[in-house]
Amino acid sequence: MFFARKSAPAGMERSVADDPNQVEGKILVGKSGAGASGVYRYLNLPLGNRHGLVTGATGTGKTVTLQKLAEGFCNAGVSVFAADVKGDLSGISQPGDSKPPFVKRAQELGLTYTPDNFPVVFWDVFGEQGHPIRATISEMGPLLTARLLELNDTQEGVLNIVFRVADDQGLALLDLKDLRATLQFVADHASELTTKYGNVATATIGAIQRQLLVLENQGAEKFFGEPALDIADFLRLDRDGRGIINILAADKLMRSPKLYATFLLWMLSELFEHLPEVGDPEKPKLVFFFDEAHLLFDNAPKALMTAIEQVVRLIRSKGVGVYFVTQNPLDVPETVLGQLGNRAQHALRAFTPRDQKAVKAAADTFRQNPNFDTAQAITQLGVGEALVSMLDLKGSPEMVDRALIAPPSGRVGPVTQAERDATIKASALVGKYDTAVDRESAFEILQKRAAGHAEAAGAQEQPAEASSGGILGQLGGMLGSVLGGGSAGGNGKGKRPRMSTGEMIVRSAAQSAARSVGTQITRAILRGVLGGLSR
Repeated sequence: MFFARKSAPAGMERSVADDPNQVEGKILVGKSGAGASGVYRYLNLPLGNRHGLVTGATGTGKTVTLQKLAEGFCNAGVSVFAADVKGDLSGISQPGDSKPPFVKRAQELGLTYTPDNFPVVFWDVFGEQGHPIRATISEMGPLLTARLLELNDTQEGVLNIVFRVADDQGLALLDLKDLRATLQFVADHASELTTKYGNVATATIGAIQRQLLVLENQGAEKFFGEPALDIADFLRLDRDGRGIINILAADKLMRSPKLYATFLLWMLSELFEHLPEVGDPEKPKLVFFFDEAHLLFDNAPKALMTAIEQVVRLIRSKGVGVYFVTQNPLDVPETVLGQLGNRAQHALRAFTPRDQKAVKAAADTFRQNPNFDTAQAITQLGVGEALVSMLDLKGSPEMVDRALIAPPSGRVGPVTQAERDATIKASALVGKYDTAVDRESAFEILQKRAAGHAEAAGAQEQPAEASSGGILGQLGGMLGSVLGGGSAGGNGKGKRPRMSTGEMIVRSAAQSAARSVGTQITRAILRGVLGGLSR
C-alpha cells in the first residue's frame, strides 16, 4: 500500500535516508539535487484537490509526469480519470518492463525500481477501445450542445426554445434523432409557439439541422443515448483499496476536438452537480487529468468561459482535483490559471518571439528561487526534468526548484490489442454499458402523435365519402332507371311498361331531387368561374 507507518513532520521534506515512496499523505514527484543532500519533491494529498498544471513542449516528458501522479493517487486510494490522447497512457495497466533509462533514473534518485500494474478501466466514446460512454441530450443541456454544434447567438437562442418546448411537452431528449424530431416539431408549429416562447425562424432551424448532420458524420450519435454514464462508476476502489484509474481512449476522439472538449467539460459539470460538498478532505475523491487542455478554451464563447471558471473554482469543494496538461501555460486563461496550485513545468523552446513570451509568462507564474533564473532554466531542462512547485500544507506555493521526475512503476507506452481486450473483459462493468438502449422518447412520441392525427383526420373524411358515394350512387341508379328509359326493365321491344301509381310517385321525387342537385352544382361552377374572372 501507499501509506507508511510513520509520517514526516509537518512542513519538512523527507531525507534520502527514508523510503521516499512510503510517506504518509504525500505523492512522490521527483528529486531536486543529487546524492544525500538532495530533496524529494512531493504533492501533498490534502491539497490534491487544489488543481494543477503540467506543461512543456512535445517530447519533454509530460505524459510520464502525468502517469507518475496518476499512480500516486491510485495507491493513495484516489480514483483517477485521464484522457489518453496518444495511446501512451494505456500501459499503466501493465507492469513496468524495467527499461534501462527508468532503472538508471531510479538509481540516480536513490530509489529501487519496482514494476507494478494498476487497476484500470478503459473507456471509449465510440465503444471500440473500451466501455462506451454515453450521455443524453438533456444531460448535455442547451449551452454545451450549442458549443458542440458551434451555433451563433441567434441559433443558440432557438435551441434554448427547443429544450424548453421539449420540457413543456414531455418530450425526453435522449439522442440525436430526438433532438432532430423536436426541432422539426418546433418548425412545424412555429406560428403557434411564437407568442409563448419567442420567434422561431425556419431558416434557423434548418441551420441547426445542418450542424447536427455534421456532428452525426463525426460519429457523435454513438455518444448520445442510453444507458447514460453513472458518475459513481468513476469513483470506485479495487479490493486492495486502490483507486480505479479510468483511461479514456481519445486518439480517435481528438479528430473531433469540439466533441472532445465538450465531453470533458460535461463530465466536470456532472461531477459538480452530483457530488456532495466535502470541504477540505484528507485526500481527493477523484483527480481529473485533462490532456490537450487548450481545446477546452479555443474560441469558447463568454458564457461558456464563465461556466468553466465557475466549475474549476468550485469543484474542489466536491473533492475533485482538475489537472490541465498542455504545451504552453498561455493556453489556459489567467482566471483559470490562478486556480492551479500544483505545477510541473517541463522544457519550452524559445525559438520565436512568441515562444520567448511564453517562457517568460511560465516563469512569472512561479514563486521564484534565488538560486537560479527561472526563465533561463525552462529552456535548459532535459527530458524527464521539470521545474516543480507544489502547495505546502498551508496552501502556499513552494519555491520552485528543478527536479528529476521519478520513473513510473507501470509500463510507459501503449498496450497491445490483446492486453487491452483482456483488461476490458476483466472489468466489473462488463455488460453494463455495452448494449445501447433506445426507449420511448421524443422521436417515438412525436411519431405516435403524427400517426394519431392522421388516423383521426381519415376517420372524419371516411363517413362523408361513404355518404356522398351512397347518395350519388343511389341517385345515379334512380336517374338511370327512372329518367333514362330503363331498358333493363323493359320488355325487349323498346317500349316502356305502364307505371303503377307508386312508381310514378318515386319518379316524381327523383326528378325533383335531380333538379335540386343539378341547380346546386351549376351554382357552384358559376361561382368558381366568376370568382376566377374577378381576381
